[in-house]
Amino acid sequence: MKNIKISVLDQSQVGRNSTAHEALMESGKLVQLADELGFERYWVSEHHNFKLVAGTTPEVLIPYLASQSKRIRVGSGGIMLPNHTALKVSENFGMLATLFPNRIDLGIGRAPGGDRLSSHLLNPANTFSEKDLMEQLIDVRAWLRDEEMPETVHDKVKAYPIPQIMPELWMLTSSGGSAQFAAHFGMALSFAHFINPEGGPEVVAIYRDSFKPSKEWAEPKVNVGIFAFCHEDQAVVDEWITQFDYRMLHIEMGNTGDLPSPEEVKAMQYTMHQRARIAWNRNRFIAGTPDVVKEKITRLAEDYNTDEIMIATWADSFEDRKHSYELIANMFGVR
Repeated sequence: MKNIKISVLDQSQVGRNSTAHEALMESGKLVQLADELGFERYWVSEHHNFKLVAGTTPEVLIPYLASQSKRIRVGSGGIMLPNHTALKVSENFGMLATLFPNRIDLGIGRAPGGDRLSSHLLNPANTFSEKDLMEQLIDVRAWLRDEEMPETVHDKVKAYPIPQIMPELWMLTSSGGSAQFAAHFGMALSFAHFINPEGGPEVVAIYRDSFKPSKEWAEPKVNVGIFAFCHEDQAVVDEWITQFDYRMLHIEMGNTGDLPSPEEVKAMQYTMHQRARIAWNRNRFIAGTPDVVKEKITRLAEDYNTDEIMIATWADSFEDRKHSYELIANMFGVR
């Protein structure tokens, strides 16, 4: 296994007794830390109609984060393409890549990033069809490359500014369907193990076998996303697990409002079904003391045959969150 590169997925999650403004300011501080720690890239997500996540518009948040950092790659994890028009995404990321050359990633997803009604309101033309997604991917790549495509709309419309250095093109997947698009278009692939902890290595292997080289990527490129939390004190880790177990259930139950207090969470009595979900969800994260976390991250990288792991860390305490990333940077010698 090569040296493992560490990246950050930041959902700008709003903590208890906190605000969206505070969550976004913490994102600005966290990208600076990730930059100083030598992390590979810093991605932000697109979620809608969910009070606990402040990250709704990565195309707006990315330039702020890029301006707060110096060398780390910054991008979307991801832009939910069916929510947008291909031209506007191309203009947005052409602008970002022009402002911050060789630092911008365009990670593309096909999920709604929320409920179907929100997605419809964002783009009433959205049909959620694979055919439409394929056409959007063709258009985005052609506009960013400034390709000549006779007898198409690209003859008459250009997505200015056209960047001198293309943003890196990534496809996000949690089930495998989008991996086929990534292989076909010669895009890099990010597997969301934090969403679906089953079948990922097999999906990635099929992607590698099916990969068609492109102007951007001569060979397949993979990273893997995981929730993770690290602390030297096992009691702090145990408390984090208790709170995170509920946080994932909170989302799965369709709750969009505030979380109960830590004391209320600890006092909860779960049903048999909820306990089963908690057990399954624990495969979506890594939590422990440094030796445990290092071993599990290393094993995850080996399972996927990748040298890059993208870590999403939620914690009520921003200091705990930063400290977790610092410990992980130290254990892999990222600095």
